[in-house]
Amino acid sequence: MVSTVISDMRLTRFQFARDRVIGDSQVRISDLNALAVELIAADGTIGLGFAQSLFAPFPDLSECKRLFRAEIWPGLEGQHALSLVHRIERPRGGNQRGPSIGFAEAVQVALWDLAAKQAGLPLWRMLGGQRQKVRVYASGLDFHLSDKDFADLFGGAAAQGFTAFKIKLGHPDFGRDLHRLDLLTQTVGRDAQIMVDANEAWGPKEAAMKIEAMRAAGFHPFWVEDPILRNDIDGLRLLRASVSGTLINSGEYLDLSGRRALLQAGATDMLNVHGRITEVMQIGWLAADMGVPVTLGNTFLETGVHTALALPEVEWMEYSFQNYDHLVEEPVDIHDGYAHASDRPGHGLSLSDAARNLWAAPVRLDDGSLPSAPGPSQLSKLPKFRARR
Repeated sequence: MVSTVISDMRLTRFQFARDRVIGDSQVRISDLNALAVELIAADGTIGLGFAQSLFAPFPDLSECKRLFRAEIWPGLEGQHALSLVHRIERPRGGNQRGPSIGFAEAVQVALWDLAAKQAGLPLWRMLGGQRQKVRVYASGLDFHLSDKDFADLFGGAAAQGFTAFKIKLGHPDFGRDLHRLDLLTQTVGRDAQIMVDANEAWGPKEAAMKIEAMRAAGFHPFWVEDPILRNDIDGLRLLRASVSGTLINSGEYLDLSGRRALLQAGATDMLNVHGRITEVMQIGWLAADMGVPVTLGNTFLETGVHTALALPEVEWMEYSFQNYDHLVEEPVDIHDGYAHASDRPGHGLSLSDAARNLWAAPVRLDDGSLPSAPGPSQLSKLPKFRARR
């Protein structure tokens, strides 16, 4: 019998310019920095995960490998992926800390991918999913876009079949926020589902006043995401109680314990989760028990589709037209306003030959020497669209 324990690992470093500046009221990002983490079992099966650094490039690949070998590998070598994804640990004292580099999510996704492949199941089915598609909303990460680029992005998304759209608010000039809402409705129509995201730009009373002002101006956002500070549980609970007609969606920036506290305090109408599969399933089960809807935020290469399909409280998943599909052979299929999971074992993604041979960047690059991702980008695939006037 061939052993299925983890016997080797491989890292691939990426660094390239994005096809647009992305960001929100707090951050501005123009390049992509990522690491592919591959865990290789003795039977030759490979589990793949991605680490992403939003604000600074990763160190050179040699240093990334050194840190991985020192901090992560001792807990993986010789272990079975399936036992590791279900392991319950008791973090105490100095053990309660993350690795020097953001490997945690990448390792978790790679372990689940490997375990599902060894079980011969698509990950969404291994997690208990009974459906194969979930609704997606078009999210522009659009705060820094010009009005023209903003309208082109969302108009193209509407022409592609999207019916729900999330935009970034939280500008110091609230008139600009109202202008963007107006431009969005001109572009996609007033019957579209609209969500807004302030990325903690407001205080509790300010948020209540601005939501009321949006509605008075004729805009009716389905939800407002992260309107105030993530840890202001009292403020979120008061905001939820004082706002009618718009849901409060929070939890994006919290860890498992923080999300549990948010739910137990009754401080959000919807819980926003991301890419750590084990934690997402754990908090998703609690949310289902409490009857709180869950939304799946951005995950690298849309691997979150699997947890979205597995959790009964998830109706929406975020999709942001990011230009990294060239890193894998077959990205998640997004069409007609839905994300469709594949029947391939695991999460269905594997590194492309181009990623390994053309796009790998083992040494840190200066900003002025960053390559641009290959065309056509996700944005250039969008149909051309003229805003309604």
